[in-house]
Amino acid sequence: MEDRTNQITGAEIVIRCLQEENVKFLFGYPGGAVLNIYDAIFKQDKFKHVLVRHEQAAVHAADAFSRATGDVGVALVTSGPGATNAITGIATAYMDSIPLVVISGQVPTPAIGMDAFQEVDMVGVTRPCVKHNFLIKDIKDIATTMKKAFYIASTGRPGPVVVDIPKDITAQFAEFEYPKSVEMRSYNPILKGHSGQIKKALKLMLEAKRPMIYSGGGAVLGDCSDELVKLTRRLGFPITNTLMGLGGYPATDKQFVGMPGMHGTYEANMSMQNCDVLIAIGSRFDDRVIGNTEHFYNKDRTIIHIDIDPSSISKRVKVDVPIVGHVQSVLTEMNELLDGEFKALTENKPDAGALKAWWKQIEEWRSKDCLSYTQSDEVIKPQFVIEKLWEVTKGEAFVTSDVGQHQMWAAQYYKFDKPRRWLNSGGLGTMGVGLPYAMGAQLAFPDAQVACVTGEGSIQMNIQELSTCKQFHLPIKVILLNNRYLGMVRQWQQFFYGNRYSESYMDSLPDFVKLAESYGHVGMLIEKPSDVESALKHAFSPELKERFVFMNFLTDPKENVFPMVPNGKGLSEMILSEEL
Repeated sequence: MEDRTNQITGAEIVIRCLQEENVKFLFGYPGGAVLNIYDAIFKQDKFKHVLVRHEQAAVHAADAFSRATGDVGVALVTSGPGATNAITGIATAYMDSIPLVVISGQVPTPAIGMDAFQEVDMVGVTRPCVKHNFLIKDIKDIATTMKKAFYIASTGRPGPVVVDIPKDITAQFAEFEYPKSVEMRSYNPILKGHSGQIKKALKLMLEAKRPMIYSGGGAVLGDCSDELVKLTRRLGFPITNTLMGLGGYPATDKQFVGMPGMHGTYEANMSMQNCDVLIAIGSRFDDRVIGNTEHFYNKDRTIIHIDIDPSSISKRVKVDVPIVGHVQSVLTEMNELLDGEFKALTENKPDAGALKAWWKQIEEWRSKDCLSYTQSDEVIKPQFVIEKLWEVTKGEAFVTSDVGQHQMWAAQYYKFDKPRRWLNSGGLGTMGVGLPYAMGAQLAFPDAQVACVTGEGSIQMNIQELSTCKQFHLPIKVILLNNRYLGMVRQWQQFFYGNRYSESYMDSLPDFVKLAESYGHVGMLIEKPSDVESALKHAFSPELKERFVFMNFLTDPKENVFPMVPNGKGLSEMILSEEL
């Protein structure tokens, strides 16, 4: 008989790997191909498993845990439908560069390729939407592969990594030794920016007459908020944060001109369009941010682009000074140079009056007050709910959102002063993320206020997670802006499809209060503007601090998101509310 004194099963090796990586939460759903792993989970107590009610929610919750903490999120799903249910969550994380390790079970090795029960080619299916993926073929490869997975997911431009493990390998025995580090010839992310390029960029910035800082999700993921604030305040430049970058620079600061893009502020978009030096930090010139690339082009504008991913530079817009490196490292070096070699130039700018004139122009654009809206005593305006949410939570809450009008209103009216407090799906635009995102954030920070801003369409896509919230006693507050429409679809149909509201009306909605109560939660129906503030205060009061509260706000069904840059148009071709 083989001596197994120092050997453990493949399933136990998987668990030991997660423990070595200091994983705190594993989000998952059991099934046949991963039962050996689940049995090993039962025998340990170093991390907590969170049982979701759908595999998509497992990956979303792991994603949110990562967004909120900066740690690698981890999910576990079974083979076949369990694995394919996870694809939307994986693609969502991939588009927003979120570090995840998703472990999927696979049919036994001899059955692979034989159309076995619950078999799907997970490596093939996920190839377009992962940073990397692995199929384990030998139990001796588990530890090294898991180490590689965490390393690849968290370094360079972060992203999801899938590890597919056949069931028979989880039942085999081997000795366990976790590598202290891994090296891969084909993967060596650049961390430090080129000093010559950094100095060239700084010189251009200090000589600029109309400078603009444009920071994105990479600035948040790169944990460079402190360095960004220091640089921006020192230079006195205007700054805009993208949808994914909100909170990277304080929204209440006077140098912040709002979010840019399709539903960005007038002052942010006009500043982006008319600056002479644009400093892009961890942003990718997304189509929803800069609109039409031909319209955005300006031969008199110099663009500096700082990004960890060389493939993102000059991908959509040709840049003049590329700097490949970790944004925190690059901004730290910039600040050090401003304290040293560039100090004299900083204090004696060639044309200090130009920046004052630029700010005067920006203030003129700002005076349009493009986010103003008409308040009502009869019907609840969704913008008003978000403004009151910000006041009641003192701007300190973790706010998750689904995708649609409510997402844009949350981005526009909740003033995020800190990074990693705003969790939403940017790149993929995934309806259904809001509630599982709130779960991940609440588990990461159990004492924090967590608000899920959602719509009646989005919330129903993962509403089964009300059960998970009940099981794990998660005191999330759901802010449902219920306009009885698929709001953003309706808005586009109004503007661009001749008011033909094809399948955008939700005429069979449940009683959300009773639905929440059926899961054991607190349900509230708010129909009058005069009740909005008191309802929010009650939901966030000490009395309901430990309870999940589902707030159904019946809002104006015809309210639209403004400003708006129509698809295919340029940033200065905005539709403002007063123009309709």
